[in-house]
Amino acid sequence: MRAKLTFLRALVVGTLSGVLTSACQTYDFEPVEPLAISQTTETRTIEARARKPNLMLLVDTSGSMMDPVNASLPACTVSGKVCGEQNPCDVTRCPTRWSDLQDAMSSFLTESGTIARIGLATYPDPNNGFIGCGATTSLKVPFPTGDQEDDVTLKTIADKAKAELLAIKNSPAGNAVTPTGGTPTSESLKFLAGLNELQGTERADFVVLLTDGLPNCNESYPNPAPSADCYCILSNCSTEYGTERIGCLDTNPSVAAVRALRSDDTKRDIQTIVIGFGTDFKANTEKGRRGAATLNGMAEAGGFVRECTTNADCGTDDTCTAGRCSRRFFQAENKDQLSDALRKIAEKVIAEAPCELRIDPAERPTSEELMVVYLNGERLSPGPDTWTMKEPGIVFQGSTCARIEASSPSNRANIEVRAVQRR
Repeated sequence: MRAKLTFLRALVVGTLSGVLTSACQTYDFEPVEPLAISQTTETRTIEARARKPNLMLLVDTSGSMMDPVNASLPACTVSGKVCGEQNPCDVTRCPTRWSDLQDAMSSFLTESGTIARIGLATYPDPNNGFIGCGATTSLKVPFPTGDQEDDVTLKTIADKAKAELLAIKNSPAGNAVTPTGGTPTSESLKFLAGLNELQGTERADFVVLLTDGLPNCNESYPNPAPSADCYCILSNCSTEYGTERIGCLDTNPSVAAVRALRSDDTKRDIQTIVIGFGTDFKANTEKGRRGAATLNGMAEAGGFVRECTTNADCGTDDTCTAGRCSRRFFQAENKDQLSDALRKIAEKVIAEAPCELRIDPAERPTSEELMVVYLNGERLSPGPDTWTMKEPGIVFQGSTCARIEASSPSNRANIEVRAVQRR
């Protein structure tokens, strides 16, 4: 099942004022207020049994994941220094970003592992490219083979993903693998774009990018230091790693990589869901402001932004404008906030009920009279046996819902909704 949205905009402006004189009569016409009209057309092809989506998890395992969630805790200071990658924290007394991520992801994969065909990739890849900056080149856990989507198979895959994440430790004791390196986001996204499993599927396809850091590892960064284009997030991008390209905030290539996942090529339409974990995206510093702008751009390009009705829906220090949060990506500073973000994402990506057609709140008209609905080319008026307008948009009822539920891969239901709004 795949919903395809086409947005059409029309601006109609009419202003008429003046005086019409005929013989001895004079007519005064009142000015007409300009009228702006927007039209949204949404089409959807339905099989009654909605296919579960593909959900690829791309998880950042860079060294900053070893940083404390709350560095102000006394237990997070060891030998006079805040613990971290070089001085591992005792996560029983000083939780780290990685330990909190493990807890939140374990709960998510246990509770929601059967809602989608889950895959897992982590980055950076220590065996690829520049030391600590190699993009991922393989999957830790691939999607189920073929079209498998039964609960037993999906639970097995989710358990494998959980085991892979738990195998990355919070301490290097015993030569254990720990989070390390930089954040080669753009190149890792490019790898996912080439996966055969995400090419031309009839399922909805999603990438969940979970990162705690700003993308900073692109060996092909187009305008390296000391150019003005390179906003360096290291102490010195020209000398610290011996290459002028490492450490530049990799904004444009990362946004472009997300956009490429949603290529106009009909073989690929992969939405990217962006989660910023930690405090590196706070807007009270220049680095945080730029980081938030980078993730905002990626969320916009990914086609999956946070929707809202009121400011409260967007959380602390954020506002709701035209049905969308100003901070387009999901931000979480601890495991509870990350668990909440994952829960909201699960609710969004789960296969929709066949008799419900979601319409963006910002695009919904004010009444049913401003909507035209077609089922297999037949125009349907609103009513108890056809459709009504309510959350999440259009809900089909009675025999019309039964017709939709009786659809199949060989006998699909084609729905078209045209909605008009006065601005």
